[in-house]
Amino acid sequence: MGGQKTPSPSSSSSSSSSSWFSHFCSSALRTKPINSPLDTILVSRNSTDALVRRLGLLDLILLGVGASIGAGIFVVTGTVARDAGPGVTFSFILAGLSCVLNALCYAELASRLPAVVGGAYLYAYSAFNELTAFLVFGQLMIDYHIGAASIARSLASYVVTILEMFPIFKDNIPSWIGHGGEEFFGGTLSINLLAPFLLALLTVILCLGVGESSIVNSFMTVLKVIIVIIVIFVGAFEVDVSNWSPFAPHGVKEILTGATVVFFAYVGFDAVANSAEESRRPQRDLPLGIIGSLVICIALYIGVCLVLTGMVPYYLLGEDAPLAEAFTSKGLKYVSILISIGAVAGLTTTLLVGLYVQSRLYLGLGRDGLLPSLFSKVHPTRHTPIHSQVWVGIVAGTLGGLFNVHVLSHILSVGALTGYSVVSACVLALRWKDKTASQFSSRWTSAWREGVLCIVTVACCGFAAGLFYRFSASFIFLVVAVVIAILATAALCCRQTYTNPPGFSCPGVPIVPAVCVFFNMFLFAQLHHEAWVRFVVLSIIMVGIYAFYGQYHAKPGSDESIIYQRAPTEATR
Repeated sequence: MGGQKTPSPSSSSSSSSSSWFSHFCSSALRTKPINSPLDTILVSRNSTDALVRRLGLLDLILLGVGASIGAGIFVVTGTVARDAGPGVTFSFILAGLSCVLNALCYAELASRLPAVVGGAYLYAYSAFNELTAFLVFGQLMIDYHIGAASIARSLASYVVTILEMFPIFKDNIPSWIGHGGEEFFGGTLSINLLAPFLLALLTVILCLGVGESSIVNSFMTVLKVIIVIIVIFVGAFEVDVSNWSPFAPHGVKEILTGATVVFFAYVGFDAVANSAEESRRPQRDLPLGIIGSLVICIALYIGVCLVLTGMVPYYLLGEDAPLAEAFTSKGLKYVSILISIGAVAGLTTTLLVGLYVQSRLYLGLGRDGLLPSLFSKVHPTRHTPIHSQVWVGIVAGTLGGLFNVHVLSHILSVGALTGYSVVSACVLALRWKDKTASQFSSRWTSAWREGVLCIVTVACCGFAAGLFYRFSASFIFLVVAVVIAILATAALCCRQTYTNPPGFSCPGVPIVPAVCVFFNMFLFAQLHHEAWVRFVVLSIIMVGIYAFYGQYHAKPGSDESIIYQRAPTEATR
């Protein structure tokens, strides 16, 4: 009889695998639709699901300063000065200029995209694809989780140090409360009770509302800035200009190496971009907040560097608390006490803003379906993502209370550099998307793929140049890497068409974003090799999570149950 043949199990399994892979690829390459910031964004069934626009320009600037300047301004300036000498000032200037270029890229995207939560994740989702955005989120979140736990432990230690200034507490506070931690099982566990308590306190403040948390951040940030200014002013009268000679005792290379170290002292200005949905005038204030906060940080770091290296010869600076020791040596012990208070204020704001940013990122992924819908919930009266906020507090509290996360500090900064590089690439990609055709096309590849290939080439050359510099390879290899990157940038200039976006426009496109990508990857090569392993392993894990959960639940289009409160029209003028 002429019946149809029954498919064999092997052919059925092959067809199923092919169908799964096809679905995975189509899902991974989805992008998030881009709406103009001027468009009226979706009407909702329930307006209580929205975040509220309460942050003005000053709030955003203080948010950026609060995230960037922690206790490091009182420590890292001196530790780098021991190697770079007074030239550490140029290290901070070079690193600051590099961050300014990255900030220009952030400012353009914050100005042109809808004012909603997401930051680098949202930009990657809109410019590239869903999987890239999910990978960026994963790298950022590990940095934030471990960083929050580590900062909480440092804050607990500083709080105990201040308490021990009072005789009643002197030598009476056990290590398991705040100083370091009580270790068990050979150091596998390290109990610290004060760190999770401080995290819980800040989490409650953040859950109360963005207005309340902004007040706390503004007060603490202003306090630490005033303390830094006092330190600079008092120290200026103790400066001996002969200590600035020679200015670069160990040569230019130590200054450049110092720049790669202090670059991470500026990390945090990007937090402003994650407050887009709570900014009153996002298209105007976000670019000003991002760049303004960074400029303030650069000025404060330069002032501290000049005072520190002028007060004490660079080779006599201490390692643990160089600034405090410098003032103590001049008989100004009261300034050392101010520095401890400033360190507490600095760590508090850094931790507060870090927890705030994490919850907004989780909120964005919850809305897009890449994480469970629980994370997309917003409190009806407080207008804060309480579930996301409590979750990040629990994660940080568990890590900070049970483990000595300081030992993981060498694998941090991967997320920041990944985010900065992707954001710079997004500026280029979104400018291409504004044109249906480029100046040139090839029968071998599309203009889009050619542009992406050029960006990847610049990134690879930056990483290679960083490796050559790090391991003191022949200078010719470094030159070759730089020349190839220049040729790839030239191709971006000549073979693509770029449009000027509405709102703030990053100058020097495509050169400025390409330089950002190159330098960020150069810095990536300076990280500990375990940080590279972490990047690869975490990327594989995130792909697995996306393959088995994200691709089936993602909603690239906006959810109709969500309302985004529209900024006033004058915000974009």
